[in-house]
Amino acid sequence: MSQKPGALNLDNIQGDILSGLPKKTQTYFFFQITDVKLFKIQLSHFIPQIETTSQVLKDRKAIEDHKKKGNKTLLKIVGVNIAFSHKGFVMLNIDDTTLTSTEPSFKQGQQQTAQKLGDKGAGNPFVPDWEPEFLQDIHAVILISGDSHTTVDEKLDEVKKNFGIGGNQQNPASIKEVTTIRGDVRPGEESGHEHFGFLDGISNPAVIGFDKNPNPGPKPVRAGVLVTGHDGDPNTSPRPTWAVDGSYLTFRYLFQQVPEFNKFLADNPVPLPGLTPKEGSELLGARLVGRWKSGAPIDLSPFQDDPELAQDPQRVNNFRFQAEGTFQKICPFAAHVRKTNPRADLEDFHNLSIENRRIARRGVQFGPELTNDEIASNKTAHARGLLFVCYSTSIEQGFAFIQESWANAASFPPQASQAGVSAGYVVLTSKIKQMVTVNRLDPIIGQGNRTMVGTDPNTPTANLSFPDFVIPRGGEFFFSPSIQGLKEMSATA
Repeated sequence: MSQKPGALNLDNIQGDILSGLPKKTQTYFFFQITDVKLFKIQLSHFIPQIETTSQVLKDRKAIEDHKKKGNKTLLKIVGVNIAFSHKGFVMLNIDDTTLTSTEPSFKQGQQQTAQKLGDKGAGNPFVPDWEPEFLQDIHAVILISGDSHTTVDEKLDEVKKNFGIGGNQQNPASIKEVTTIRGDVRPGEESGHEHFGFLDGISNPAVIGFDKNPNPGPKPVRAGVLVTGHDGDPNTSPRPTWAVDGSYLTFRYLFQQVPEFNKFLADNPVPLPGLTPKEGSELLGARLVGRWKSGAPIDLSPFQDDPELAQDPQRVNNFRFQAEGTFQKICPFAAHVRKTNPRADLEDFHNLSIENRRIARRGVQFGPELTNDEIASNKTAHARGLLFVCYSTSIEQGFAFIQESWANAASFPPQASQAGVSAGYVVLTSKIKQMVTVNRLDPIIGQGNRTMVGTDPNTPTANLSFPDFVIPRGGEFFFSPSIQGLKEMSATA
């Protein structure tokens, strides 16, 4: 039975998809299903613990009210969501053809598509250079977000007991843990910033019918870009009810080489007149990312940081690159934020919608702050990085396309050949084939021959090579079903 698209049922959509589970810390519990019949019984008991979007909105209102009362302590809040890989659905004897028919990456799993994504590895067949746990089959993930380690650990213990881990013959286990990873929002003034120091999560898409009065910035997207079965869902065939109100979850275990990144900036300051070496290094970082560490976009503040702009929600995301279609003095074509959300580069200059490329980014940082020894040696000694999570109704059109066809593509975004750099020829979409500039890779997440042009605004043809700053060490593709979908899954024979 299929469901027609309509208004969003916020009681049916898992909470991390549209709003993001509130968190200061988050744990990802990856597991395999070992007893299908028992798992479905235990899943039915687990479903009431899952945080819906309606509940997330209530939590966020409670947090806001708590702050308004002058409270300095954190409100105790915990949220739980669950998602399944294709192998998980197969294990559960659930026909997920509606999810795999147009999504080969989901069907194959991320380990099998890692080479396409540009991950390092070797062998035939190719084996990515990942943490061993992610080379195993992973059937599902439970994510738990909360205000503290204590709150999240208590909930994780409850979840494990629900599925029989550590139980006895009266309550046997239906699952086996593969790995558990904890991430934390960075402390103090670095809260909201990723480990390289840049404010993150600024440009998530506003959703029509969900986000009220969104701030100026990129066009809001239709709900079906993020939630299956609604207007904008690229799968035009009606989905069965269990697959409506869900979303694909992409997980990436990304390690960041922070001391090495900082040393690279220090060694390669942009040589603009009047800048100190430190200021030139800060400018280089801003031109690699496309924003200053404060979050201020260089499209609006190209040569010096503007913390006041960064704090203004009416301006911080209200830019389009529309003044620089044929030059990159303001913002390099290959800057990370331009590579991953090209705005006017496609929408204005080539009349191409990028709505179907938008993703809702969640996730959290992991690992400690830099130690004094790491700062002194300029070498990473402790694992840290990003537990990257994003949601969309298509992996192929969303995350995979952004990584493979934008971040890893030397000739994206497309520009006129008079832009001052060498021209190349590339097929961008099924609709567009033209001469474009060779801007080279996204300097943050691009995988391949890691070079770019445009870092020096006065010498836009100058080529800069850089090492790997972000190293993928694992991942998987999942689908986050609706509450009704989970109930139907648990009720199947």
